[in-house]
Amino acid sequence: MPKEAALGALPCEEAGVAGVRFAVWAPAARGVSVVGVFNGWDGQCHPMRRREAGIWETFIPHLGPGERYMYEITGPRGVLPLKADPCARRMCLPPDKASGVAAVFPPVPRGQAAVGPMSIYEVHAPSWMRREDGGVLGWDELAARLIPYVTELGFTHIELLPVMAHPFGGSWGYQPVGMFAPMPAMGAPEDFARFVTACHAAGLGVILDWVPAHFPADADGLAVFDGTCLYEYEDPREGFHQEWGTLVYNFKRPEVRQFLIANALFWLEQYGADGLRVDAVASMLYRDYSRQPGEWIPNIHGGVENLEAVQFFQELSEALRGRCPGALLIAEESTAWPGVTRAAAAGGLGFTHKWNMGWMHDTLDYIHTPPSERGAVHERITFGLVYAFSERFVLPISHDEVVYGKGSLFGRMPGDDRQRFANLRAYLAFMWAHPGGKLLFMGCEFGQPAEWNHDAELSWQLLADARHEGVREEVRALNATLRGNPALYRLDDEPDGFAWVVSDDRERSVFAFLRLAPPESPVLVVCNFGDAQRQDYTMRVPGGEWEEIFNSDSPAFGGGFAGNAGRLRAADGVLCLTLPPLGVIYMRQAEEEDAC
Repeated sequence: MPKEAALGALPCEEAGVAGVRFAVWAPAARGVSVVGVFNGWDGQCHPMRRREAGIWETFIPHLGPGERYMYEITGPRGVLPLKADPCARRMCLPPDKASGVAAVFPPVPRGQAAVGPMSIYEVHAPSWMRREDGGVLGWDELAARLIPYVTELGFTHIELLPVMAHPFGGSWGYQPVGMFAPMPAMGAPEDFARFVTACHAAGLGVILDWVPAHFPADADGLAVFDGTCLYEYEDPREGFHQEWGTLVYNFKRPEVRQFLIANALFWLEQYGADGLRVDAVASMLYRDYSRQPGEWIPNIHGGVENLEAVQFFQELSEALRGRCPGALLIAEESTAWPGVTRAAAAGGLGFTHKWNMGWMHDTLDYIHTPPSERGAVHERITFGLVYAFSERFVLPISHDEVVYGKGSLFGRMPGDDRQRFANLRAYLAFMWAHPGGKLLFMGCEFGQPAEWNHDAELSWQLLADARHEGVREEVRALNATLRGNPALYRLDDEPDGFAWVVSDDRERSVFAFLRLAPPESPVLVVCNFGDAQRQDYTMRVPGGEWEEIFNSDSPAFGGGFAGNAGRLRAADGVLCLTLPPLGVIYMRQAEEEDAC
C-alpha cells in the first residue's frame, strides 16, 4: 500500500479511545497543527509531530466523521494560509474550503473486467437531470434515474466527468482540489460508493475522468503547500499552465508521482471504479505544450518530451496492471505520440485505450459539410482507417465538442430539419460501425439542439417530439445491434477485422466496408452521405444471402425509408442494394444453414 493511503484523517482507536489520526506530508514545514471548530481554529491546541520522510501526524481523541478541519502550516518564511488536506476523503461544500473527516466504509468491489463491446455514455452528474426546484440530485437520486435510463439504452459503461471535489462548478471538475474526496454537492462519500455499487448491480462499468495534469493555484490547496513548491515545478516555465492558469505537478519528485498513483488506486480500490480516463495527457507529455519559444525548458536531451511524465505514466500503468488487473486506463491524447497503448515494459505508456481525436475532428468536419460538397472532403472519412489499428482507440463525441461556441452535435448538421435529423442518425450509425469503442456525451443520444449548459439539466422536453425520440430509439437499436454482432467489435483493434468494399465513390459520397470476426457472420456497412436515394447500387461482397439488420432511415427512428426488406442474394459475389438518402444500413451475411 503506498504510504499516501495512510495520509489524511482516519477515524480509529488508540489505547481504546476513539478519535481521528491525522497525517500530512510537509517536509519543509517548521510546524504543522490541526485546526477546526473543535479547537476554535487555534493552531496552538493540536500541534503535530514530525516523523520520517517529512510526515507530520497526531491523534485527536473524541473526534469523528463529519468534523471540519484544516492544517495550519508554518513554512520557512512564516505561517501560511490554512490548507485543505491533500488526502482528505471528504471536503466541505464550497465556498467552505475546509476538509472533512469521512466515515469508514468497506471498499466497493470492482465490476467484471471489460470484455465484449464498449459503448460509453459520458455524464456530467450535476447537470444530467435536476430536481423540480433546479437543485442538484444526490447520488442516490441520480442512481434511481440515470442507471435505468442508461441500461435501457444498452450502453456498457457510464463515464463521469471528474467527481473529485472542486471549488468552482464551472470547471466541471477539471480543476480539482480534493483529489481523494467525491464532490460534496451530491452527498457524502458513502453515497457515491452506493452509486457505483448500483451501477455494477445493473451490469454497468464506471469510468471516472481523472486529472493528474494540473491543479488550481488556490492558496488553500496544493500550491506552495509547505512554504515551498512541494507538488508543483518551481520554475513557471515548467510549473505554470498559461492556458488554464493552473499549476503542473512536479513529476521529477518521486513523492508526487506516488501521490498521484495512490490517488488512482484509491478510486479503483476504495470506490470500485472500473477505469480512469486521464485528462489532458498531451499537456503532460510535451514541455512546450501551449508555450511560445523561450517559455519552456527542454529535457536533458534538448527535446520537448517530458521524460518525467513518461516515467509517471509507465509507473501508473504498471501499478494498475498489478493491483487492479482488467482496469481501464484511457488517455485523452491529442497528438501522434507513439505507443500510448503499448505496454510500459515494451517502451509504451501502458494505457489500455486512447481517445481517437483525429477521427473525431475529421468526421465532424465531414458531416458538417453540406452533402453537395462532401466530395471535396471525401478523405475525412477514409483517412482514419490509415491509422485505426496503431492504438486501441475509443471514438469520442465528448463534452468538449458541445461547448464554447462549437454548437451541439445536432447543431453541426447541415440542411433543413429533415436533413439534419437524417445526418445525425447516419453519423451515429457510421460511428457505431467504425472500429473502436464508442463514447457519446449526454444529450447527443436524442439530438439536443442547444449547447450543453452545466448549470441546467438536459432538454428532456424534446423527447415529446417524435424526431428526437427517434434518434434515441436509434441509439438503443445501435447498442443492441453492436452487442448482438461480434463482427462489429471483436477485432476492433486489428486490421483483420475491417475491409473496404467501396472507398472511392467521391461523386456519390458512398462508403461501404465489412466488419469481420471469423467464424462470426460478417457485417456489411453501407453509408450514403449524399442526399439522394440510390437505386440498384452494386458492390462486390462475399457470396451468399445477406439480410438487413439496421437502417438509420427506418420509420422507427423518424426516417422515411422502408429499407431492403427480407434477404438479398449476392449473385456471383455482387450485391444490389437500395440506399436511403443520408442513411446507413447494416447487412449481415446469413449463416450457411439458414441460406439453404
